Amino acid sequence: MSSQTLASLDLSADRTLRNLPPARLIEHALAAGEGRLAADGAMVCLTGERTGRSPTDKYLEDTAAIHGKIDWGKVNQPLTPERFELAERIATEHLNKQDKVYCFEGFAGADPAYRLGVRVVTEQAWHNLFASTLFIRQGTRAASGSTDWKHDWTILNAGRHKLTAEEAEQLGVKGSIIIAQSMERKTVVILGTEYAGEIKKSIFYAMNFDMPEVGVFPMHCSANVAKDDSSNVALFFGLSGTGKTTLSADEDRALIGDDEHGWSDKGVFNFEGGCYAKCIKLSKEGEPQIWDAIKFGSVLENVVIDDDSREPDYDANTITENTRVTYPVDFIPGAVIPSVGQHPKNVIFLTADAFGVMPPVSKLTPEQAMYYFINGYTSKLAGTEAGVTEPQPNFSACFGAPFMPRPPAEYAAMLADRIKTHDANVWLLNTGWTGGPHGVGSRFKLGYTRAMVSAILSGELAKAHFVEHEIFGLHMPTDVPGVPQEVLHPRNTWSDSAAYDEKARDLARRFRDNDAKYDMSDAIRASGPKA
Repeated sequence: MSSQTLASLDLSADRTLRNLPPARLIEHALAAGEGRLAADGAMVCLTGERTGRSPTDKYLEDTAAIHGKIDWGKVNQPLTPERFELAERIATEHLNKQDKVYCFEGFAGADPAYRLGVRVVTEQAWHNLFASTLFIRQGTRAASGSTDWKHDWTILNAGRHKLTAEEAEQLGVKGSIIIAQSMERKTVVILGTEYAGEIKKSIFYAMNFDMPEVGVFPMHCSANVAKDDSSNVALFFGLSGTGKTTLSADEDRALIGDDEHGWSDKGVFNFEGGCYAKCIKLSKEGEPQIWDAIKFGSVLENVVIDDDSREPDYDANTITENTRVTYPVDFIPGAVIPSVGQHPKNVIFLTADAFGVMPPVSKLTPEQAMYYFINGYTSKLAGTEAGVTEPQPNFSACFGAPFMPRPPAEYAAMLADRIKTHDANVWLLNTGWTGGPHGVGSRFKLGYTRAMVSAILSGELAKAHFVEHEIFGLHMPTDVPGVPQEVLHPRNTWSDSAAYDEKARDLARRFRDNDAKYDMSDAIRASGPKA
């Protein structure tokens, strides 16, 4: 934080409620009318107009020290230091006008060797509850009992203050929202949006810049490990809604984390202390661990609850498709605490293919692994970003472009090095549509997807017989226990095979149009689809 703002932000003891335990934060949130308790004890809150992230409103301070390290463009939009300071001043003045503010001081990074200290200042108690749930609280098992907190990053959340027309003009933005981040000042400013996911993702963005400086590969992935074999670690890469949280919450395996990790020379570690799961269509039968984690101390966002019974209606999307729940990692039975693991044996890329043409599971060569990681094909699912109302085919470099400040090739090189060094198998898993595109086909059954994952993690699928996809060149197994054979080749699930071929060639052309943006070797480019 700039010295001027650090001095002017009033965090005096008489108005700052610092590091309140979750129960106290819930009391304050209820007293302020910020939400209500569901029948299961979870805190239910609304995020206002924005029920998803606002990536087009995100800006990064452009300074000489970082300019050459950033992949500037639509994702990483530059903001002058003068405009960053203005945003910081607007947020500070707004927070100083409040009778009280809430301050969380905890950690990002389960491995103490790479841990960063995070301060989150909010006007709403439930936003601080969110932060205390998602990050690592001091003195907890997740922090290895440590209270040795050192201030690295600050988040100023003044989300209730919508920019005036004059402020927006001075900041050079078009709307009433700005999320401004500075790598040098290590400060995040949130104005105009109450969507709590901006708190979480701003620190992930910070880790994606900071960690490569110390030799750690930052990843948008979940991770789990076999309960009877600590060496059998798996990673699940993917954008929101593709299955990272669902597939890593496995009763037969121990959860390390559901969304953000680092891969160091010692192994993998969770950046967070909590999980952030989509809960639209959630059921106890389909996702029992997530269902049971929704209780006192967890936060439900934009979930409809019955006025009388206070029971959540997880099928309702009247507020948004992007209904969410956040809860501490240790709400998942048997979770690994502290959240660290050995080097992974299997790396799984998750894609939700709205075209309905990608195979449900494929084993990737090293060159294909780099190709599909750099391209990061998936679909934006409804509600995860403002304005997204139905699945849209999308390329998101490294399966997380909105959170990656550095050029994709830098992250891809780190992944390639670790896969080669630790001899990890890499897989592409389609959790999207089968039998046709969105609107015609249906999403893959979760039971089939879980069966494929089980075969991967047991080591059996690596021994299978594979055939090559005619257009994508992907290696598809001919048999997976618990999965009908006709499902394994997507062409067989379409009523019109010629229509399938046409749609597959369409997607292949989109891949080729996208890969032209990147500098990659001939071998990696040749491993892509036949356009």
